[in-house]
Amino acid sequence: MTDPIADLFTRIRNMNRLRRKTVAVPYSRMKEQILNAIRREGFIEGYDVEGEGVGRTLRVTLKYGPEGEPVIGSIDRVSTPGRRVYRGRKELKPVLRGMGISVLSTPKGILTDREARAQGIGGEVLGTLC
Repeated sequence: MTDPIADLFTRIRNMNRLRRKTVAVPYSRMKEQILNAIRREGFIEGYDVEGEGVGRTLRVTLKYGPEGEPVIGSIDRVSTPGRRVYRGRKELKPVLRGMGISVLSTPKGILTDREARAQGIGGEVLGTLC
């Protein structure tokens, strides 16, 4: 697999469209940090690490509204292995006028665009959610 982050986003997008409650994703620390940032913003209910050693997986619990509508409208990969996209602190703009988020890889870890603007740092834009 050349792009595990795109795989994470695709699995979440597919299960979200099928209205499934959970999705299993192969484990990595970066994926766990991305899911933690998405959880802090309220786009997913949570995640659990299952298994031991090499066979670990992340079980992501998706979030839906009171009438069953998905909280995640779209989830897109911005930076790819062939084309990295970086934004400085002054270039970080709100996604959908603040209704969405960008997930960034910064020197201080994986942060959302709101957290990065508050700390005054930029980084690589991994993806956007709205």
